[in-house]
Amino acid sequence: MLDFIYKGLFGFFLKNKVLSIGTKYYPTNALEREYVEMINFTQTMLLEIEKAHITTDRIFENLINEVGKENIPENRRFIELKPAENKVDEYALLSNIVMGNDRYLYLEIFGQKKIIPEFADIIKKEKGIIIEQSSKEIVARMLSKNDAIRVAIELIRIGSDKETSVRTSVGMTGAAAIERSINLNKEIGEISGVGFTKLGGEFAIVFPSKFSKLKGEPAYYDNYLFIDVIDSTHFIDKRGRDALVEIMNDIKSFIEKECKGKIEGYREGGDDLIANLPTKDDALRAAIDSSWHALNNGAKIRSGIGKSRREAGERAQLADTIKIWNPSSVIVFDLADGIYGYFIPSEFARSVIEFLIYKKSVMFLIFFLVFIATFIGWNIGYWQFGIVAIILSVLYAIVT
Repeated sequence: MLDFIYKGLFGFFLKNKVLSIGTKYYPTNALEREYVEMINFTQTMLLEIEKAHITTDRIFENLINEVGKENIPENRRFIELKPAENKVDEYALLSNIVMGNDRYLYLEIFGQKKIIPEFADIIKKEKGIIIEQSSKEIVARMLSKNDAIRVAIELIRIGSDKETSVRTSVGMTGAAAIERSINLNKEIGEISGVGFTKLGGEFAIVFPSKFSKLKGEPAYYDNYLFIDVIDSTHFIDKRGRDALVEIMNDIKSFIEKECKGKIEGYREGGDDLIANLPTKDDALRAAIDSSWHALNNGAKIRSGIGKSRREAGERAQLADTIKIWNPSSVIVFDLADGIYGYFIPSEFARSVIEFLIYKKSVMFLIFFLVFIATFIGWNIGYWQFGIVAIILSVLYAIVT
């Protein structure tokens, strides 16, 4: 209940719906622990700027666009096994950012044809890594979910030409992919198809009949990240231009080395840069880490992520309107057909949030004392008692 009140309160000031403050994501390794601790320490908020309309039809449209229309045959059936919730899942979004875009592909054949070695060779040519392989099964790590689906469809085509049904599924781990395949088998039987998740829902594309070789190429998208230091003139006056150069060079190095991004617009000494990254998840990770690094060094940055330089720049400009009283670091990006953002509060705003969350008993005591002092003061003719009680309460809150 209190969490709902806090999100509503900050949503009122930010003029955008607050979906989460910090995260309840449970980390399972050192990297995840680092991100979770930092998100909670900075009280990073996930905002809904323009609500995404998540429906099965829209999910299928997005899938066609992402995988490529030429990579999905016409004689397919799109099946909804579990509907996606019409809301953004904060946990799923964070797991994508932390765990990266790699996806596991599980494949099994229903028949006696010895085609697994051929399938393994095709997966390797598509830059997949074979994790496990038997006479009828393969578990492989692919570059992305879209790559995994595209390759799965091609393997299904080859299998159908040889009168062999091929079941494939995609998951964030090998175990998740195998479990998805088992569930899909219960739903549709031994029919060729590929199962996957999208925005919290479970879906599958099945192929009841043969189809010809597809002529499509892998679909590649630009993922531009625009970063701009907020009020860089004031920062330079306060800390010097060398401090700004050091921050921007650190960000540039992180994007290039850790996120495999390509810097396409940066002048040393400048306060902004544009980078193109392999995936949107990489761009989000780069933006979040850059914001935290800048914050630790006394700077705030606005970031935008888009499929073009212009779109990324326009998203970054949206950050100017998202503030409580003074500008704070904001990262704006799209999700499905909606616009969302990560808002990193200033130190003062963060102190207020921590006070509201962790010092509920102190808040109650302050409210009680101010109410009693004001009530007594008005009844005996000394309304100033209330003002004095408020001042003393504020001082008490600051020193405790």
